[in-house]
Amino acid sequence: MASFSAYQGSCPYIKSILLLDSEGKRVAVKYYSDDWPTLNAKLAFEKSVFTKTQKTNARTEAEITMFENNIIVYKFIQDLHFFVTGGDDENELILATVLQGFYDAVALLLRGNVDKREALENLDLILLCLDEIVDGGMILETDANVIAGKVASHSVDSSAPLSEQTISQALATAREHLTRSLLK
Repeated sequence: MASFSAYQGSCPYIKSILLLDSEGKRVAVKYYSDDWPTLNAKLAFEKSVFTKTQKTNARTEAEITMFENNIIVYKFIQDLHFFVTGGDDENELILATVLQGFYDAVALLLRGNVDKREALENLDLILLCLDEIVDGGMILETDANVIAGKVASHSVDSSAPLSEQTISQALATAREHLTRSLLK
């Protein structure tokens, strides 16, 4: 059986997906490449990408840029900046499709309230969303409805009575209610 790297040339490969706030700080990030081996290298890359793109107006449609031999497609909504990175030989349309799938799935999961506060309150859903889209750099799914459906099926039904929830589900529900009451 051929190794994964043998397929990398023929399959689209995602190097990273970044969700940053309006100041360039991490909200949710996933790296699928060894191009940035240390935390400091990853943070420096995130800062550089944010600085390079912050002056653009990527609110209506995705923008594309080249940076350090990478193609980066990105889009902003409210105070969140979405980025998908691929190698300089990747197809921009495929990267843009991954970005749009991530963007739309997050909008569905957050019920249209796409901002930093809502994203942080639902960070578990966003991280599950990333896991449904890309695994090890390989694209699994780009349809936002399918992604959101899979994530929703993994998440807790907090509207169910506590007596019908498992202990971990009940604790997650209690934590969610506590978080909401503290943020009011």
